Amino acid sequence: MADAIASERGPQRAHAEGHGAAALYTDPGGLWATIRGWITTVDHKRIGIMYASAALFFLLVGGLEALLIRVQLAVPENDFIGAETYNQLFTMHGTTMIFLVAMPLAVAFFNYIVPLQIGARDVAFPRLNALSFWVFLFGGLFLNSSWLFGAAPNTSWVGYANLTSVQYSPGLNVDFWVIGLSIVGISSLIGAINFITTIINLRAPGLTLMRMPLFTWMTFVTSWILATAIPVIAVALIFLAADRFFATNFFVPGAGGDPVLWQHLFWIFGHPEVYILILPSFGIISEVVPTFSRKPLFGYPIVVYAGILIGFIGWGVWSHHMFTTGLGPIADSFFVASTMIIAIPTGVKIFNWLATMWGGALRFTTAMLFAIGLVAIFTIGGLSGIMHASAPVDLQQHDSYFVVAHFHYTIVGGAVTGLFAGFYYWYPKVTGRLMSETLGKWHFWTFIVGFNLTFFPQHFVGLFGMPRRVFTYPAELGLGGWNMASTIGAFIFGVSTLIFVWNLIRSARRGTPAAANPWDAPTLEWSVPSPPPHYNFAEIPEVESRDPLWKGAAAGPDRAVATGGDEPHMPSPSAWPILTALGISLTWILLMARIWWVPLIGLAVTAVCVYSWAFQPAFRAES
Repeated sequence: MADAIASERGPQRAHAEGHGAAALYTDPGGLWATIRGWITTVDHKRIGIMYASAALFFLLVGGLEALLIRVQLAVPENDFIGAETYNQLFTMHGTTMIFLVAMPLAVAFFNYIVPLQIGARDVAFPRLNALSFWVFLFGGLFLNSSWLFGAAPNTSWVGYANLTSVQYSPGLNVDFWVIGLSIVGISSLIGAINFITTIINLRAPGLTLMRMPLFTWMTFVTSWILATAIPVIAVALIFLAADRFFATNFFVPGAGGDPVLWQHLFWIFGHPEVYILILPSFGIISEVVPTFSRKPLFGYPIVVYAGILIGFIGWGVWSHHMFTTGLGPIADSFFVASTMIIAIPTGVKIFNWLATMWGGALRFTTAMLFAIGLVAIFTIGGLSGIMHASAPVDLQQHDSYFVVAHFHYTIVGGAVTGLFAGFYYWYPKVTGRLMSETLGKWHFWTFIVGFNLTFFPQHFVGLFGMPRRVFTYPAELGLGGWNMASTIGAFIFGVSTLIFVWNLIRSARRGTPAAANPWDAPTLEWSVPSPPPHYNFAEIPEVESRDPLWKGAAAGPDRAVATGGDEPHMPSPSAWPILTALGISLTWILLMARIWWVPLIGLAVTAVCVYSWAFQPAFRAES
């Protein structure tokens, strides 16, 4: 495999020695050369930056949608927006935050950090990696283009049948949703296969599985979940597309179809999806906490096995989302038990992080604060999750705002908090500069206050009888005060995000220059300059321990930078990934014509691009 990968690698002149972000990310030759360099890049680091940039853009879009929702719900019987607009807003908010923000932000870290952590020069399939990004970007842009046509998806992010049938949603709204998610799903599947192959085949000598950093381990587990869960949602989306575009009846009960089939297919994907979102943040926290506690992770093997167990058990809990469907006491009892069981490996990680901090030389950097914040907030979400493991309790709370609170405490309080910790932790590695700790702490505390003020009252709102997915509520419920508090919290939460974005932008130019290892961290990515050379390692390091920069030998900055003809050959840029992504996207989009042969136009474009890709020289000739 390594030889096959090496055959794709050609020389590049761009050379960085860790003197700042501009040295690595600006191409000589002017603006057009820079743009072309980014469009045709197959460098895993640049692709990771593009993933993060696109996801942050979608974060701002999804955040704006959330604020409009909260303005509408601030007071009872509000007419700020109508029911149809509200349905579009909460559907697009959920879809955007899950599929276009949380998942791709995790993939951004996978791309940038994993090859560095395992001592590799790139991912296994660099051009496929670029294809994955462009497919994701085109799918996300297509999905959000629905706003321009006044036809944003409006049936909630779970797309329950038969609300999504032509009978009940005859317009283009659901068409945009099913096609957009289908395109994005292709990206996720390609990326998962790439990272599995990379981690199995490209680890540095001596980097055994039980020496891998926890973030790489959680990437590995997450990639396996993605590779097996995405086909399930793909089947559901293909069935739904066939119902809408070609008059089949997979989910139409009047013609023998079964709407509950959609629920099973969606949640067989949907609950592993929760761990697709959470496990990368668990991996980030497992890097941040030891570094800023100045102690190796307590119980490393247990944390690894707990992550693997979550990956397995996560496949056996999906129907706890369906306790109100009427599956019967036997099925309900099984899923009650499995849901309680999966809390064990999840809780184990919490105790491992606490034990790592116990007695350590703690440094309360912004990254460490977000790590501690994850432990606290996710624990609250986990406790309410255990409540929902009881079917009778879930029957009472299922369609109430209590579930909205629980979901946000796990996904935002867990996944997003961990991702913020990762930004502050690895930002100096990416840019060569530290993020502002002053702005970072403002970000953290406004995040904590805004988040909890937004979502903690929603536990009470739900218990007092407010259903979710409603665009207004009567004053007689007496919930105006709680909802106003949530709305104020949402705007504080929004301010915290703006502080974060400003910190990112400001620090790229004015941040304090960072050494190769400013945190004195133990893993391999900190053995190369900041930012890394485009080839990562001039010499592939040899790993002798689990924490190589603390306990063993590894390449240092003096051995990581090559000069002149000593530079390793790297993959040559290619325009075919972006063109192939256009063909794939066009194939799906043309389904909206509802004529069977029209999508073949996009398929033909894809075939031409793949053929040309296959015969593109692996090496660019020197001029």
